[in-house]
Amino acid sequence: MYPLKFEPILKQTLWGGDKIVPFKHLDSSLNGVGESWEISGVENNESVVVNGPDKGLTLADMVRRYREELVGEENYSRFGNKFPLLIKFIDAKQDLSIQVHPADELAKKRHNSMGKTEMWYVVEADKGAKLRSGFSEEITPKEYKERVLNNTITDVLQEYDIQKGDVFFLPAGRVHSIGAGAFIAEIQQTSDITYRIYDFNRKDAQGKTRELHTDLAREAIDYEVLADYRTTYESVPNEPVELVACPYFTTSIYEMNEKITCDYSELDSFVIFVCVDGACTVVDNEAHELTMRAGESILFPATTQDLTIIPEEGGVKFLETYI
Repeated sequence: MYPLKFEPILKQTLWGGDKIVPFKHLDSSLNGVGESWEISGVENNESVVVNGPDKGLTLADMVRRYREELVGEENYSRFGNKFPLLIKFIDAKQDLSIQVHPADELAKKRHNSMGKTEMWYVVEADKGAKLRSGFSEEITPKEYKERVLNNTITDVLQEYDIQKGDVFFLPAGRVHSIGAGAFIAEIQQTSDITYRIYDFNRKDAQGKTRELHTDLAREAIDYEVLADYRTTYESVPNEPVELVACPYFTTSIYEMNEKITCDYSELDSFVIFVCVDGACTVVDNEAHELTMRAGESILFPATTQDLTIIPEEGGVKFLETYI
């Protein structure tokens, strides 16, 4: 096994912008790209390997072929042939709908799917860009439905002005939305189940509004109110800084201007790097060498013992995530 790169899956959306293609240095004329699915095992949206002997295989093919060697013994026992994480870049030129995702139990019951716990890392933010996450005051399921119907649901949601480097953890059940001008990296469970709560009464070119999932969402929502939904952290040069640790993934940020080596010999999991700024060279314990620059993601198999990261001039910043 060796480090894997994948062909990005670009998604054109009504709300998509123009940042993803240049950020990823792609030779593409696509407009309105709202999402780039970097590493995906979602059915009918499976990433394809672009390097090495396994070039052309899908991520699903890879899991079936390499099993524990790719994902780790415990992960394979837990998830079988389903790769458990989905990595995305999201560029919102317009506000996305307000939405919520079900937790594992409800998602399994309704859709035979994993739930969708996720996190956001803000790669770039236009002036005035905002994110919504969680409730600002306590409401009941009955009041939630009334507020959707009378267009006041946004009055009880926590809204944040954002800047580059901000982090939000979004456990399944937390109401949220991405605002115009936000460009984020998203790490989530492998699920494409979304309940649309409110869409600002927008209409498409045919004058139709998009379907809302008001009742489905009501049972999925966690109505707990927190004092602050933003994740705070302090950056430490050339050392990992943990951002999120939950049953579904652990994610750290690295900001580097010096060579370091990461020891994964005791980790029973694959590791993913998501580069958000700069560039570096990565060398594993078997002398496989890859370059990584902003907009690229690399999947390192569970057989990886250690990785040496050598930043290029100007340094590198990347997210590290595993289970």
